[in-house]
Amino acid sequence: MARKRFVPADHPAFSGLPVTKVALAAGVSAAVHVAGTLSSRRLPVVCIPGYQRNMSDFTDFAGYFRRASGGEWPVVLLDLPGRGRADDRKKAEDYSSIADARDVASVMAALGIGPAVILGQGHGGQVAMALAAAHPLLVAGTVLLDSGPVTDSRGIVRLRNNVEHIEALRGARLVTAGFKRMLGGDYPGLPEARLDSLMGRTHYIDTRGRARPLYDKRLIEALASINFDDVLAAQWPLFDALTCGPLMLLRTQLTDQLRRETFEEMTRRCPDAVALTIAGQGSPALFDQREEIEAVAEFVIRTSNQLLGKAA
Repeated sequence: MARKRFVPADHPAFSGLPVTKVALAAGVSAAVHVAGTLSSRRLPVVCIPGYQRNMSDFTDFAGYFRRASGGEWPVVLLDLPGRGRADDRKKAEDYSSIADARDVASVMAALGIGPAVILGQGHGGQVAMALAAAHPLLVAGTVLLDSGPVTDSRGIVRLRNNVEHIEALRGARLVTAGFKRMLGGDYPGLPEARLDSLMGRTHYIDTRGRARPLYDKRLIEALASINFDDVLAAQWPLFDALTCGPLMLLRTQLTDQLRRETFEEMTRRCPDAVALTIAGQGSPALFDQREEIEAVAEFVIRTSNQLLGKAA
């Protein structure tokens, strides 16, 4: 049996994001939300969130993108196993980018999606690379956001330490204040109400005033052995698999997930890639500004036209 987590039915972060469950291998299910209309005339955008994150990170993007693209362009939002409203995997060792890539392929097959533009943020970008390596015909183009073949260990340690601190706090006021301190460094100048809403993308506060994660806690436990100064193995062959289609590279200015020198090497290796830095934000990107969303929309529409023809 798949492991179940409690997710409040009325959780604000998921408002307006009804999901369909898609059965996967090993008896677990992903949660899927489709915005717009799937069509053979338009390449859908399949959005894969970060390591322990869920589809709510793409809420603003999906709405803005559809308007920027001039209509009902299909955008597919995913909660992979262990995140959001999906099932947890049966065993902790079942979590990997390769397993996630296999599940993305299964979701695309269930929805009748052939090639698509894959937008991966953080860990989601690593899943996109694994998908391209295993199923190149499914990847018509790729948008990597704060993601690359070399993950910065500093970001992993900071994530682990932050969530352990937050989940140890007691009392709604202390939890909320802790989140605001944690998020304030990634989003300087963001109003407090906005910071509160960002908290709801990964946690909810239970009736005892404790932060409860919207993900399988075993995901964080798997990071226990990583140290601040570790140098993680580079995966340049996986990155090279993205040559199966056009590539767009995005990096937030304040991220600690993708080093600047790695991003620059990525752009050097792929001189034809569209590259853009999102100013004044850390990871995950808020994805609520017109400039970057219009840039992604232009990339997706151009990729779709090249593959499917101008009628798209």
